[in-house]
Amino acid sequence: MNDSIAVSSMLGNWRDAALSLEESVGQVVAGQSRAIRLMTIAIFARGHVLLAGDVGVGKTTLLRAVARAIGGAYERVEGTVDMMPGDLLYHTYIADDGRPRVEPSSILGKAGELSTFFFNEINRARPQVHSLLLRLMAERSVTAFNRTYDFPYVQVYADRNRVEKEETFELPAAARDRFFMEIPIEAPADAEVRRQLIFDPRYHDTDSLLTAIDKPILDYQTLVAAATTIQKAIHTSDSVQRYVVRLWEATVRPGKMGIALPAIDMDRLVQGGASPRGFAFLVRAARVRAWLEGRDMLVPEDVRDVFLATVAHRVFLDPVYELRREQIVLELCESVLKTVPAP
Repeated sequence: MNDSIAVSSMLGNWRDAALSLEESVGQVVAGQSRAIRLMTIAIFARGHVLLAGDVGVGKTTLLRAVARAIGGAYERVEGTVDMMPGDLLYHTYIADDGRPRVEPSSILGKAGELSTFFFNEINRARPQVHSLLLRLMAERSVTAFNRTYDFPYVQVYADRNRVEKEETFELPAAARDRFFMEIPIEAPADAEVRRQLIFDPRYHDTDSLLTAIDKPILDYQTLVAAATTIQKAIHTSDSVQRYVVRLWEATVRPGKMGIALPAIDMDRLVQGGASPRGFAFLVRAARVRAWLEGRDMLVPEDVRDVFLATVAHRVFLDPVYELRREQIVLELCESVLKTVPAP
């Protein structure tokens, strides 16, 4: 009984902190409440995130604000076509004596306290770099200088360049599947928010804007334990479990589940549906969403709310449809949610 009360108290304290984080970040990044909520879910589910959006919509500002609210170390790298894995691991320079030196990179130097790692324009980097990133994401460790560096608290965030196609390398299926979510960040639709972003000088100086978050709201070192506790505390009924399995079937074999899209061969459309890991991530995100809503029971709306963010980037289409991927996958996911009856 005492243990149950203690867990309930911890969950309440973490929820208060999570809502405080959302409020603080919302004061820095205007018009992005949906993206902030999804970021909060990813933080408390301990998942890596792809950020999707056009240039200049506030992706970096949002991430920097979240990093300040979490605490721990923050590191950012820029993807380039000539980048190699060693660039993430080694720092080379000419010392005062004129001789070359090779030392651990700043990323390795912060390994034990690194909480937020941002890889900007990840699709500009070569597949060799993606492979190294896969290990960091999957195992939270890398090997260099004949030793293993552990990153127990790191979350990887990556942004893809969606404009230029020259000198870019699309993420392979294995890398995309490792990302817990793909969070869309679009320009705010509200006219008043747009006016503020354009004319209010407060939003023109990002460094000054970020000082509004003057100290961490969360303790990044406790997030792993918080995530485990949340997953154990949120219960799932048999009917909701069956519902999630039907959603999986509809995503993998939409034609057989009666889903039809205009001018699309549904039997050919999906080359690879979301993996078991992908739908486990869906449930993990849905549990955090239920907890943020103040419930200890998963309901279908929790699953539906995070379905697109956790599943869409894991659906791999036949090449003939890939150029229209964003539109088709969105329509497919919406059709799956409309077709599969919720309990």
